[in-house]
Amino acid sequence: MSNNNYIHIFDTTLRDGEQAPGCSMTSEEKLRVAYQLERLGVDIIEAGFPISSEEDFQSVKKIAQKIKGCQIAGLCRASMKDIDRGWEAVQHSESPRIHTFIATSEIHLKHKLRKSRDQVLEMISGAVKHARNYTDNVEFSCEDATRTDIDYLCTAVDVAVRSGATTINIPDTVGYTIPEEFAYIIHTLVKNVPNLDDVILSVHCHNDLGLAVANSHAAISEGARQVECTVNGLGERAGNASLEEIVMGLSVRSDKKPYGFGINTTQIYPTSRLVSQVTGVNVQPNKAIVGANAFAHEAGIHQDGVLKESITYEIMTPQEVGIPSNQIVLGKHSGRHAFRDRLQEYGYVLEPEAFENAFTKFKALADKKKYVFDEDIEALINQEFLRSSDYYEFTAASYSGGTDSSPEASVTILAGGEEISVRETGSGPVDAIFKAVKKATGLDPRLENFSVSSITGGTDAQGEVTVRISDEGVISQGQGVDTDISVASAKAFVSALNRLRWRKEHPRRGSELKGI
Repeated sequence: MSNNNYIHIFDTTLRDGEQAPGCSMTSEEKLRVAYQLERLGVDIIEAGFPISSEEDFQSVKKIAQKIKGCQIAGLCRASMKDIDRGWEAVQHSESPRIHTFIATSEIHLKHKLRKSRDQVLEMISGAVKHARNYTDNVEFSCEDATRTDIDYLCTAVDVAVRSGATTINIPDTVGYTIPEEFAYIIHTLVKNVPNLDDVILSVHCHNDLGLAVANSHAAISEGARQVECTVNGLGERAGNASLEEIVMGLSVRSDKKPYGFGINTTQIYPTSRLVSQVTGVNVQPNKAIVGANAFAHEAGIHQDGVLKESITYEIMTPQEVGIPSNQIVLGKHSGRHAFRDRLQEYGYVLEPEAFENAFTKFKALADKKKYVFDEDIEALINQEFLRSSDYYEFTAASYSGGTDSSPEASVTILAGGEEISVRETGSGPVDAIFKAVKKATGLDPRLENFSVSSITGGTDAQGEVTVRISDEGVISQGQGVDTDISVASAKAFVSALNRLRWRKEHPRRGSELKGI
């Protein structure tokens, strides 16, 4: 067992993660994920199972050739043919690893392998020695280790170490163990297997009982120095130990887990998003670390605390894992602090009486709706402000284009009562319309968000366009509705420009924000 306090992160998203139903990736997709894992800073990438298919072989080979700074492992059964094929794929890596395995539990020996214990020990020795002919970076795994007789498990590990394995992996292949039991298994191996100090002890936990991360941490406490895991906890059945949960557990609780690691935590969320996009498997909203709700707050007491000091309800910052900010979700549980903070975010400052009127209406609306969106708040606030009429008024829009011509749009608006008509080209009809509106108004805000939704059904449905724009730190949002999405887009953009202009003319006054 390695005596240092560095935890090696072995990522098997491209091998075990890909084995989850519906999660297979193309060669190019696997390479794309591998590049991101390199940026994330994982120590070892298990790139695939080279003998399983020609495509997987080529994927592992390409990753081994392209990725720098990470060890690249190929999984191989305890057979000479597998190991030969595995080495053929990973040999191109700066730091190649052969990972070979065989089952050791009585269940597998009897029902799957149909071999005796002695036969399996011979296969372990033969496989590890054969792999050592290629490289001194050899990992051996006892499949179904947690259901293996502990004395036989010690013997199997001892054989692997004496045969030349430099990493010994103890998998909880079917997610059967519990933390105290797994800690005992690791403790027993450390105590009873000679020369285990000379190798790295690894664990690979599945999540069938929801204990993969807990079991991995229990093993670390007993001497494991490599954890095999996947991004988003992807994997067969209930998945694997989640990389992001393992790493942030070590980071947040460094007082109890004083171990180093090489992960750049700010790349955790981008990696999670990429894996989700490539596999098509969405992350559940309440998923730890990377779920949509992981840094979202709706309860009024929580919102008040987080707005005063985030550490009250957040044990890590969203920025630590690559998420820009937390989310204050407005709903029926939200209080005055969160509502006032949202108004401040968009430049609104209300006198006490107007604020109370708006807050009362907000709570009434929140009782009817699951979520209160920013446009709902806009409508409420507009009722409490005495605002001059809109400076810009949309009059007309037309556009042309097709597969063989560049999209072109004409827009007519009134600016302070003066009619202005402009024609522009763009990459699409909406882009051309937006460019025309910008030219007509002389404004060039940044488009932060553009979304389209259907209000009614059928081919003649009305479409609702919402745009969010910003300029010099001032944010504005506008909506437009029409059966023509391009026209609705023009209306939404002009609406947002009116609000942007008004907000710039009415900047919030710091003195009115005291006590928020």
